[in-house]
Amino acid sequence: MKYLPIPSKLYEQNRQRFIAKMKPNSLAIFPCSPVFPKSGDGTYGYKPDADVLWLSGITQEKTIVVLYPDNPDKNAREVLVLLRPNELLEKWVGHKFRKDEATAISGIKNVQWLDGFDTMIQVMMNNAETVYLNTNEHNRLDTELPRTDLLFVREFMAKFPVHTYDRAARLMRDIRAVKTAEEVEVVKQAIDITHKAFNRTLKFVKPGVMEYEIEAEITHEFLRNRATGHAYGCIIASGDRARTLHYEENNAECKAGELLLMDFGAEYGNYNADLTRTIPVSGKFTERQKEVYNACLAVHNHGKNILKPGIRFPDYVKSINEEMERQLLKIGLITQEDIKNQDPENPAFRKYFYHGVSHHLGLVVHDVGSYVDEVQEGMLFTIEPGIYIEEEQMGIRIENNIWITKDGNQDLFANIPITVEEIEAAMAR
Repeated sequence: MKYLPIPSKLYEQNRQRFIAKMKPNSLAIFPCSPVFPKSGDGTYGYKPDADVLWLSGITQEKTIVVLYPDNPDKNAREVLVLLRPNELLEKWVGHKFRKDEATAISGIKNVQWLDGFDTMIQVMMNNAETVYLNTNEHNRLDTELPRTDLLFVREFMAKFPVHTYDRAARLMRDIRAVKTAEEVEVVKQAIDITHKAFNRTLKFVKPGVMEYEIEAEITHEFLRNRATGHAYGCIIASGDRARTLHYEENNAECKAGELLLMDFGAEYGNYNADLTRTIPVSGKFTERQKEVYNACLAVHNHGKNILKPGIRFPDYVKSINEEMERQLLKIGLITQEDIKNQDPENPAFRKYFYHGVSHHLGLVVHDVGSYVDEVQEGMLFTIEPGIYIEEEQMGIRIENNIWITKDGNQDLFANIPITVEEIEAAMAR
């Protein structure tokens, strides 16, 4: 781990929050995915399942968290199952957690080895009535590929076919969407590192630099500040490439007079930041660029003003879209006639703003959480409107991370330049 130790209290609180939602005499099992192979004998970089991280903080493959709060054996109500350290394995891939190390991170005192899991779970299953099994139920999950979570579920239910089973993911979606203060403190460290990287890019960007050189500057700043790496694929899109939402080639030259859209965030302690800023490559916005930028910023600020506890998420999105329509009218991209004749299923503003405006943020960049219910205190959202103009070869997006509090919301990126004047002044320095 590059990051500094995170207090085990964070994970202890998380487990108690899940346990409080469990049915009487129920058992919950959260296994990690294995390391995935790629060409030859290589493997992809490993990141554990977010639910296992949320419950334990353990970043090692083949980890299992078992929760059985009504277990007659009081010492086995929380169990952490780990791969047994192996001298030969460690010579190849490095250190594996010992029991005391895993307890220090997770706060779970009962740590068992994976090769004893079947025996241990047999005893628990003889007593438990309901079993929570975990699957990935994210709204945007790619369901084409074979899934290890479903493989575990099928094999487990085949072994114990007459128990009652329930979905852990349904509980996790609502619990994890509400962040504790301890979680947000870790997010703030990811945000602070992202802020440092953004400041570094402002000093570096000028006509003639390559997009990948900017990505390298960001990566350097991330790693020197203990980030695990990028929270997601770094988007450095100059000129017309900014209209591609997930542009990651980052291989073009940044030219004088163009805008540069940068969408990136650090991962620290397994929690993520998510920032987007659009800046002028030459250090100064043109009048037209300024006009479009300020329209996008007006929509962003409108979102901050209304995203508060109690608002239904669909009502929030509807209000954002209405504000975007007003701003696009104001800068001449659409007309009243366009609105009058528009298809309600494909309104006129969608030509220039064709993505969602907010998503949950946390251990996953597009974190779990409802998009149909009321916004609750503790939720952490992005606000990221964009305006993309094909005929002007221009794309602008502005994104901050917003923590919902009982008194309104807190902009975790509030200290990062966001207005035209602030960005130009920062680049001049």
